[in-house]
Amino acid sequence: MLRRRIIPCLDVSGGRVVKGVEFVNLRDCGEPVDAALRYAEQGADELCWLNITAGDEAWDQLLTQVADAGTRIDVPLTVGGGVSDEPHVRDLLGAGADKVSINSAALDRPDLVAECAERHGSQCIVVAIDARRTGDVWEAVASGGRRATGRNAVDWAREAVERGAGELLVTSMDSDGTQRGYALDLYERLLAAVDVPIIASGGASSPADIADVLELGVSAALAASIFHDGIHTVEEVKHTCRERNLPMR
Repeated sequence: MLRRRIIPCLDVSGGRVVKGVEFVNLRDCGEPVDAALRYAEQGADELCWLNITAGDEAWDQLLTQVADAGTRIDVPLTVGGGVSDEPHVRDLLGAGADKVSINSAALDRPDLVAECAERHGSQCIVVAIDARRTGDVWEAVASGGRRATGRNAVDWAREAVERGAGELLVTSMDSDGTQRGYALDLYERLLAAVDVPIIASGGASSPADIADVLELGVSAALAASIFHDGIHTVEEVKHTCRERNLPMR
């Protein structure tokens, strides 16, 4: 059985870590490289760094910070946000990212997934999916949740994998930042549809919530608020998961 991973998430805007609820009402949570170092020391298996500020200046700042983090931490780093073409992927990998997450641009032009996977390898390409529940269906939304696509999130996950995605990072927008637990039914559907690792994101309030979603069979759980606010540490989460007999890194 593959060992499960715990991944703190850094949403970065204006060079600072921020956190909101359902992608809005952002609050400052500190300096990203400092946060990355803290979570690496706590035993994080990976880190996910999502740039949520657009513009060339923000992109240059992101590359500089990623390069700085890459020289100071020894855990894998996935970086995304604003990735719109293959040169963006190349730049981030060159700056020190181990994997690159692509979201809206992949929805708008699915061929981008194949282009990046062919150039850099599927192991480097993570397709991020922000999903919003509409009745009994989960819709993939774009542009930080501001743009509906009409696409079924599970169908899109299947297509992204067929085009070369090596991993999926799936966030329930309805759960994001609410600390009400993960949308377990969403991940059950995804696990039945694809055979690549899935990172579950959105809604963790406790180590028990993380253990719950990992028990379903996802490969990793991503969390932000409980770590940024010092409610729980990575070590505490792993301890709870081991008590459930989950194989942890």
